Amino acid sequence: MAMMVLIGAPASGQGKTTVAAGIARAFVQQGKRVRVFKAGPDFIDPFWLTNASDAPVYQLDTWMVGEEGCQALLADAAQVADVILVEGVMGLHDGTPSSADLACLLDLPVLLLIDACAMAQTFGALVYGLANYDTRLNCVGVIANRVNSDGHAQLLIDSLRGDVRWMGRVASDPDMVLPERHLGLVMFDQHQETTQKLDCIARQVSLHLELALPSVVPLAVSQPKPEKYLHGIRIGIARDAAFCFLYQANLDLLCAMGAELVFFSPCQGDRLPNI
Repeated sequence: MAMMVLIGAPASGQGKTTVAAGIARAFVQQGKRVRVFKAGPDFIDPFWLTNASDAPVYQLDTWMVGEEGCQALLADAAQVADVILVEGVMGLHDGTPSSADLACLLDLPVLLLIDACAMAQTFGALVYGLANYDTRLNCVGVIANRVNSDGHAQLLIDSLRGDVRWMGRVASDPDMVLPERHLGLVMFDQHQETTQKLDCIARQVSLHLELALPSVVPLAVSQPKPEKYLHGIRIGIARDAAFCFLYQANLDLLCAMGAELVFFSPCQGDRLPNI
């Protein structure tokens, strides 16, 4: 049984990737085995989450892999992980299917994240609305982002209604800000500065958040093993800073079908391998 939540927010830009990365990193530093998933066909956020969790990040996308495929990925992760985090996409109820739909499908408790920098009692109304808009949803807690004082935090705590539990706050800190560009984050690089950012976020998370997440037993799904149609075939795959739009699940499937994967870097001037 693993601790497991989907992290959802009222909109994009609330800090889901930052906080998810910080929680993952904090658990890794405690010696926990962490697996992180990303809702939808995103490939930039998972680069940050992979480096925070020290494990590959898979996409939970019902359009790409189907409902049973998502259930199987989660069930497989639960066999090896102590903690499973799923980062939602956009706002919690945005899209068809939405992150809320995914949480209901996979029976995942939802941890809300709200940027409360310029907010007081409306925080409680927003939490109540997100938690009760879809009665199927199990919202277990809320984190307030960009809250720098205990006084501000207390206003937010006092505004809460219903069963959603306060799980802490994350302060504004320029050392924690992940670099952004239009429509999202920039790609993770392996420089010391970016690693230090993840460590800074993990420290903030460990100090101010309650990390007792709910434990969940995911639905067991039996997925048939693919035929070895690619046995003996060597497949070349370009992989470097320019060629990085790769889904780990696709690579896993090619290997499961018997292929040998050979990676090369056009940016580094690698010659095409014998493939």
